[in-house]
Amino acid sequence: MKATIEYNSRKIEVNISNPIDISIPIDPSKNSVNAWYIDGPKISAETQEGFEISVENGAVVNFNNISFNPHSHITHTECVGHITKEVHSVNKNLKYFIFLAEVVTIAPLFHNGDFLIGVKQLKTALGNKKRDAVVIRTLPNLDEKKSMNYSNTNPTYLSEKAAIYLREKGIKHLLIDLPSVDKEKDDGRLLSHNAFWNTAGELRMNATITEFIYVPNNVEDGEYLLNLMIAPFENDATPSKPVLYKIIK
Repeated sequence: MKATIEYNSRKIEVNISNPIDISIPIDPSKNSVNAWYIDGPKISAETQEGFEISVENGAVVNFNNISFNPHSHITHTECVGHITKEVHSVNKNLKYFIFLAEVVTIAPLFHNGDFLIGVKQLKTALGNKKRDAVVIRTLPNLDEKKSMNYSNTNPTYLSEKAAIYLREKGIKHLLIDLPSVDKEKDDGRLLSHNAFWNTAGELRMNATITEFIYVPNNVEDGEYLLNLMIAPFENDATPSKPVLYKIIK
């Protein structure tokens, strides 16, 4: 099944029968991805008057509660409300969901004891391409990314200059396979979050950051159509399911 989309003056054709899901789900039956020093997510049957509501227990339906933090346990999309005193909801600020995206693979640089994504690497990867979104896959790209507990591991992050470059290039949606675009412990400076959302100037209310994605190794770098699907939570961040579609040349 194919679809043709008009993008500016260009017609883009994609096969919507071949979606590429780059989200990481919550699955308490095995190790789930985790960060920020909290326990794992929980999915359990609601109990009323001492009775567990599950088909296995004799109920007519399964009726589960889910306890999780979107920043810690699942692919999530966040807006500037993640770092502002004023409340902003990603559900209210993300109004469109289809974007032209570029998938890039970056081998992080080692700098002052940290691994980071530098501005020169992104400039080389993106060149003069005009995109709404960038999807960053870091190396090594191991399956362990889908079950890693990142707490106290000082994972790779995005340099402030790289975040400024993406903002100035007009990238509205940044997707990355890490728990954060910022260093795990940076004394609360959040340099890349602040730079990308331009908190020192006019806030980029319609810009988003999506963390904890996983781009399979068989997905080539290049141009894709991105469907950035989010759950309707009125919160600074919400679980999301970004899906890529390869553009048919």
